[in-house]
Amino acid sequence: MVIPAVWFVGAGPGDPDLITLKGNELLVNADLLIYAGSLVNPALVERSRAEVKLDSWGMKIEEMVSAMVAAAKAGKSVVRLHSGDPSLYGSIVEQIAELKQQGVEVKVVPGVSSLFAASAALKTQYTLKGVSETLIVTRPAGETLEEDDISRLSETGASMVFFLGTDKLSEIMEKLRCPKDTPAAVVYHASWPDQKVVTGKVDDIAQKTEEAGIHKTALIIIGGIVDPMGRYQRSVLYS
Repeated sequence: MVIPAVWFVGAGPGDPDLITLKGNELLVNADLLIYAGSLVNPALVERSRAEVKLDSWGMKIEEMVSAMVAAAKAGKSVVRLHSGDPSLYGSIVEQIAELKQQGVEVKVVPGVSSLFAASAALKTQYTLKGVSETLIVTRPAGETLEEDDISRLSETGASMVFFLGTDKLSEIMEKLRCPKDTPAAVVYHASWPDQKVVTGKVDDIAQKTEEAGIHKTALIIIGGIVDPMGRYQRSVLYS
């Protein structure tokens, strides 16, 4: 018997229309849907015709894998729906390893990451001639990460995007070794209807974010690309 593959699908950043066409087709026609709780727009969950829909919040990897293996071996279509793009803080490698041990093939459909929805909200680009040619994506130390490289990385002058750090915003700003007047932004719920954008500088973004009532589910962006006017050079490509 040929066992159907388990599909890991990127749900996109929040706006349900930002899932890929391929991801949407798989989602709609799934028999089993395991989705990433509050990180995935409920509209996408409702869009699926799946007979069984499981919120992965609080589930152990073994529980998810067991459900996926059972459904796949029963000939069912299985979709594991991750927020944004599965390759960024998605913990997919450990799930895939377990599935492969059970003889189940895995396929991955990329998604639009919230980091790109955040740049869209700011109407900017992370790599910009004369400002930054490099993008660093990272996170601060916390319960699941003992140490981070924020101080060292911030010396490069590259654009920086921080995941999983809204509750540690002040700590992140203190670790940065770039000039205190470096532009900074916090984008809450990028692409969702309740999206909020706060802009400032390294020395005041934490206070502005606190005043805006943002304490979670946001991305932190640091660098000249937050406020690029007067900083960038014209692209050679279109000159």
